[in-house]
Amino acid sequence: AKDYELRQYETAKWVSTVIRGETQKEAMRQGFWKLFHYIQGKNEKEMKIDMTVPVTCLVKPGCTDFKISFFLPFEHQDSPPQPSDSDVFVEERKAAGIFIRSFGGFASPEKYAEEAEVLARILRNRGQLFHEDFFYTAGYDSPFKLFNRHNEVWYFKK
Repeated sequence: AKDYELRQYETAKWVSTVIRGETQKEAMRQGFWKLFHYIQGKNEKEMKIDMTVPVTCLVKPGCTDFKISFFLPFEHQDSPPQPSDSDVFVEERKAAGIFIRSFGGFASPEKYAEEAEVLARILRNRGQLFHEDFFYTAGYDSPFKLFNRHNEVWYFKK
């Protein structure tokens, strides 16, 4: 469809942290830095790991816990180094079909929520079944990229 796409993602490992009791913007900032320290060598092997995209954030409307994640590069999928920070963990996300809506510009928590609501409305109108109690935000660009930015919201297919 022109206003969303359905992607199939394979099982993969992500490095994640959960930030509790903060605004989404502050949780993203804190979570990003915890994960950035992990890829800069704050792990059991003191190994530097390439930064990947997207950076995702699990949002459960009405909840102030946010899970921020970095995709682990393919060469580290089999045996990622364990984090040294007890707030950081490696998780395996199972293969899934994901409904995705893309948009440009600098994405704020409000813009992500707005785009998620648009996607949810489109999916409901088309009779698609999806997990409505949470969505992911996905950012692909460094804060220094000014133009042609790429952001997404994700709903998991039922």
